[in-house]
This record gives sequence, structure tokens and C-alpha cells, in this order.
Amino acid sequence: MTTGVFRYVDPATLAGDNSKPWTKVDTDVTSFSRTERRRSVTNIRDAGADTFGTDVSGFAVYHAPAAEKAFTDEKAVREGYYAEVEALLRAKLPGVKKVVIFDHTVRRREKSSPRQPVQQVHVDQTPRAAEVRVRRHVEDAAEAEELLKGRYQIINVWRPIGHPATDFPLAVIDWRTTVPEDLVAVDLLYPKRTDGDDDDRGKEVLPDETLAKSIEGYEVKGETYAIAPNDNHKLYYMKDMTPDEAMFIKCFDSRSQGLPGEY
Repeated sequence: MTTGVFRYVDPATLAGDNSKPWTKVDTDVTSFSRTERRRSVTNIRDAGADTFGTDVSGFAVYHAPAAEKAFTDEKAVREGYYAEVEALLRAKLPGVKKVVIFDHTVRRREKSSPRQPVQQVHVDQTPRAAEVRVRRHVEDAAEAEELLKGRYQIINVWRPIGHPATDFPLAVIDWRTTVPEDLVAVDLLYPKRTDGDDDDRGKEVLPDETLAKSIEGYEVKGETYAIAPNDNHKLYYMKDMTPDEAMFIKCFDSRSQGLPGEY
């Protein structure tokens, strides 16, 4: 049996004064403490990748080789790989009418890099944050409002770069094993920026460690979910996932909020 240690939000350390918990985009510092749990993790290859899907478990893995290999040229990624990702989304999610790719992050397993894999169980967007994303990234305001009336999703497309992910694999929870009480809304703080700044601003330079607990110079620019421990969670990973494989992770789906329609 494969096991792993997972970091959850510690509910006991959430502020008793009902103030909103927060985390920073450029450091691992949070307003709350975490608690670790050792859990069993099932290899998706053993379970059968066909048994999962974004509308079933909240995630799926596909064989999807990409022309982009290096991910070192920002322009090449935005002008070439973005188109590859859009084509992949359209191929695997039938009925998609519009795809908007709003950012990307290249994670680096280097001690000096601020772009480490996030070492906490989390969901990237809350429903409120997802709605904000639509209004921010769909340029036509009227179109954005129309899209918000139907079904819309946020899908994270993840793949290893250069070699299989062996020493630090990505794990996901089958959403069917979660309950609403597991979700803790957390403000995501960015270094203060202008409306024209890229979402990556603040991720490239490590902050001053002496100011780690201070929120001066930061502003709320997002909302994520931290996850509380739940013994019912079933976790999965793709053993030795290769660069020719892509994982879809559903961060949000308006259909789960009772909104009908195509997407």
C-alpha cells in the first residue's frame, strides 16, 4: 500500500473572532496552522484511468503529448502551448463553446525558487473567485454576464516537464468523498499591483523572511479553499506520470451551484 503525508488546515487554529483566514501567493506563510495526516494513496494506473472523469471524480488523466517541451520561453508557451491546451480541452470536454486561458505556472523543485509545488491540500478557486475570473478575463463585459448565466468551469491542466514525476507526484481527492464542511474559504494575498499587472507578479522573488507574518503591502486578489481533515477522503495519484500525459483537475463548475446550461 502506498501512503503519503498530507497537510490540511487545522480548524482549531482558525481565528475565533470570525476574521477571514489568509495565505500569500509568494510564500508558504498563512494566518492559520496546518495539521498533517498520513493517508493511503491509490495509483490511478491500478484503478484504471477510464473510471475517472472531471464530471465523475473531479479529475481525469489523458495521453496527450505536446509540441512544447521546455517551457522556458514565455512567448512560446503563450503563443504555442496555450493553443495546444485549448485544443485538448475541446477534444476531451465535448460541447465547450469558449475557452479562456488566463495564466500558467511552471513549478520548480528548487529550494531557492518561490514556485514550489503547493504543499497543502487546497482548491484553487471558490465559487466567488471563479465568477470574478470570468468577469476579469472575458473582455466583453456583456458576453461575460451572459456566460455567467450558463455553465462555466475552471479546469487546471497539469503535466510534468522534462521527465516523469517520481519524487513529488501530484495527488488529488475524489470530490465524491468530500462534504461542504471540508471547505474553508481563504483570502489569497498578492503584493499590491495595478490592474495591468500579470497574475504571476510576486511569484518570482522570495519575500523578506522578517516580514513574513505581516500583510502590509499586500492586497486580496483571490479566494481559495483550504481543506480540513476528513477520514473519508480518497486520494489518488498517477505513478511516474510522464510529460506525454496531462491531468485535468476541476477547480470549479457552476453546475454544482445549481446553474444549468452548456459551457
